[in-house]
Amino acid sequence: MTTPSPAALDAYWMPFTANRQFKKAPRLFTKASGMHFWTDDGRQVLDGVAGLWCVNAGHARPKIVKAIAEQAAELDYAPPFQMAHPKAFELAHKVAELAPAGMNKVFFTNSGSESVDTALKMALAYHRVRGEGQRTRLIGRERGYHGVNFGGISVGGMVANRKMFGNMLGGVDHIRHTHDPARNAFSVGQPANGAEIAEDLERLIALHDASTIAAVIVEPVAGSTGVLIPPVGYLNKLRQICDQHGILLIFDEVITGFGRTGSAFAAQTFGVTPDLITCAKGLTNGCVPMGAVIAKQSIYDTFMQGPEHLIEFFHGYTYSAHPLACAAGIATIETYQEEGLLTRAAELQGYFGEALHSLKGLPNVIDIRNIGLVGGIELSGRPGAPTQRAFDVFLDCYNAGVLIRTTGDTIALSPPLIIERAQIDQLVGTIATALKRVA
Repeated sequence: MTTPSPAALDAYWMPFTANRQFKKAPRLFTKASGMHFWTDDGRQVLDGVAGLWCVNAGHARPKIVKAIAEQAAELDYAPPFQMAHPKAFELAHKVAELAPAGMNKVFFTNSGSESVDTALKMALAYHRVRGEGQRTRLIGRERGYHGVNFGGISVGGMVANRKMFGNMLGGVDHIRHTHDPARNAFSVGQPANGAEIAEDLERLIALHDASTIAAVIVEPVAGSTGVLIPPVGYLNKLRQICDQHGILLIFDEVITGFGRTGSAFAAQTFGVTPDLITCAKGLTNGCVPMGAVIAKQSIYDTFMQGPEHLIEFFHGYTYSAHPLACAAGIATIETYQEEGLLTRAAELQGYFGEALHSLKGLPNVIDIRNIGLVGGIELSGRPGAPTQRAFDVFLDCYNAGVLIRTTGDTIALSPPLIIERAQIDQLVGTIATALKRVA
């Protein structure tokens, strides 16, 4: 495959990319298999980020590829409103079986961003159906990332994702983030300090009154902002405060779902059950776009009132439970289960964490964070050139045959769950070399 023509390069407006810089020296993948991509010039590149946090089982897995191809030939599309197809129910059941106890209703979307907006709408509608329609306020968290739809950027807390898009949703507020390098730098696993940061929710409850708040949404592990691990007891305290005041708790598990932290969901890793879980990415191993919201039985039951012939929840998408996505999802979950991938991150966490923390003391490394098979390496920024140092490390690693991801001045890692120890060594060793080379 050749490099796209100048006209083709010019036509594509790329997402979350410095377009002018990229198009001067395009980085193009043309093939993927297992732990690797191949570039248009034939180089093999180790995937250190599971594509984009999503290819948890590795690339081009035969069972998933076969399921998609067979589904396309058998039933390419079925309308999701007032109609359905069998695989939608089969996949929903498989997801519910993996979810925390009591979370057994699954609503399908097409992405993590759509899952977030769906969960926010569910929370607002839930309170209205219960007769508490005054609960319209939504609480997010500073440095949170919840996709790019207006609901998601409103409850999100990453400045660059918000600043150009006006006032967004009204009635949204944010609690403090949990990043506390002064007390927790270079923590292995969950930081020991910071559970009390959850009490910032009480400040907003005192300001707005609990009777106006519908839901709080947080990522159990904040991923796109630089891999922020929750302090011990923090999520438990959030759960306690929400229960005390009748507020729904939403976990955004678009990144952490399907094995990333060593359990099917981070809710299970941390022992805290929310009311709603958003997921996507690993649901189909990134092969076909799909997301979902997993709800507690009690939330679903609240909607199932009134005449049976009336629609209970006026929400959905043309491609909800798309047949190809459902086929991919079923094959993906079966692959996870057959190969023990949902717990593999727990098995490799010690080795992965030790490898990451071996980078302490290298030039410009100011913090390292890890849990399961996700890690963050925070670098000091260059004066007057924020993000540039991390991006230079990214380019150095790419040229050396390893794909990493950067967010701000943090390197974020989330390799496919099939990674072997020798590949962890290659990944971390390549980053170490780059850190020594990049000033």
